[in-house]
Amino acid sequence: MTETKLNYIAGHWVAGDTDIENRNPSDLSDLIGHFAQASAAQLDEAIARAQEAQRIWAGYGLERRQSVLQAIGTELMARAEELGRLLSREEGKPLAEGKGEVFRAGQFFTYYAAECLRQLGETADSVRDGIEIDVRREPVGVVGIISPWNFPTATAAWKIAPALCYGNAVLWKPANLTPASAVALTEIIARQDIPEGLFSLVMGSGRTIGQRLVESPGINAVSFTGSVPVGRGIAAAAVQNFTKIQLEMGSKNALAVMEDADLDLAVTVALGGAFGGTGQKCTASSRLIVHHAIHDAFVERLVAGAQALQVGHALDPATQIGPVVSQTQLDENLDYVALGRSEGAELACGGTRLDRPTEGYFMAPGVFLNTTNAMRINREEMFAPLTAILKVGSYDEALATVNDTVFGLTSGIVTRDLARATHFRRNARTGVVTVNLPTAGTDYHVPFGGRGQSSYGPREQGKAADEFYTTVKTAYIAAGVPA
Repeated sequence: MTETKLNYIAGHWVAGDTDIENRNPSDLSDLIGHFAQASAAQLDEAIARAQEAQRIWAGYGLERRQSVLQAIGTELMARAEELGRLLSREEGKPLAEGKGEVFRAGQFFTYYAAECLRQLGETADSVRDGIEIDVRREPVGVVGIISPWNFPTATAAWKIAPALCYGNAVLWKPANLTPASAVALTEIIARQDIPEGLFSLVMGSGRTIGQRLVESPGINAVSFTGSVPVGRGIAAAAVQNFTKIQLEMGSKNALAVMEDADLDLAVTVALGGAFGGTGQKCTASSRLIVHHAIHDAFVERLVAGAQALQVGHALDPATQIGPVVSQTQLDENLDYVALGRSEGAELACGGTRLDRPTEGYFMAPGVFLNTTNAMRINREEMFAPLTAILKVGSYDEALATVNDTVFGLTSGIVTRDLARATHFRRNARTGVVTVNLPTAGTDYHVPFGGRGQSSYGPREQGKAADEFYTTVKTAYIAAGVPA
């Protein structure tokens, strides 16, 4: 019998009313474990205890808080090999990516450990004589965090670390597809010198635990990464209590490849952006906008490169693309392949389920040709190892196509022209822009977020995170009356 992994509620590991099974998408015979599902009563208890613990934590000295976050980050980085293997086993990304994600999660904690010591306020003179002004940031309170399965450790880390850094309590509901990584991170956090109840792991479905979390008047802020429909639901629920929200949602990122681009670089950038992480990234390049002068040569090399990518078991060192995360995701991907064909797009390669020595959700990376920006495959987020090429006649048409979307997370351009690159940086309507780099891949010390239906609320990461995880207090101080 496999031991059931428990929730961490108000300082204690507790069983749930039910549990779920977690299997390796690279090998369905590999049972990773059973994971408890939190009950409504357990969630309510966690929220109540978090409110008490948050006040204690906010009163800790800055160096005491700093040492907690530093310890979490140091352990994550030291155990990147072990925990990265676990992550790849349950999520399906290649082992090198799994290890890299855990290490990066550690860097988020060590970065925000340092930020604990950089919490500086401002002072000002009043327009009234004899009055000084003090402006400082204080914790927002109890933060609900709802994280996705595609970056189960890193995305959680870039939310949990700043929440703790700025003096908040955390209730974390991870995706049910990747509970093992959530338990592993929680075990590290639970060992630290923190008040009982400051951090709780509440595993469960979005329809039950997630919905109750965002509807609770005991939650002061909710940070969510996931789909647009779920984000809309969270916004509608949170507004009833005027809960602060931060939503990172869908995308339809475009990479523009200009006629002066280095072809080898352009293909490398496009392959990495489109198919890294099996295309299961909010920053993936699912639209490749290519100048007609180099279109045919680019397509030839891109298709050859896509066909050469090694699809296999996530733990195989030779694997470049692992399985998609679940049967549901695979079915949705194959539906998009059929949709693209029905819309008139040509599938140049891939887009099919693959058989491998182990039973899993393997899919060949696919490239659509002869597409238009009106097609649904170019309007909707596919979250798949699929990309579509759009041929354009000029830079102006390329830029207009990049911006022709309801989303606005990332975009990129490959060009040798500095003036054109500068114009693109200033006029692409996305929160992140890359030049001669994949659209996927960001740093932890600078802001991250998008425009349109990609994001809502303050930016994540870097110093910008304080806008969401704190609230501003302005104090007016009158000088004492002279004796």
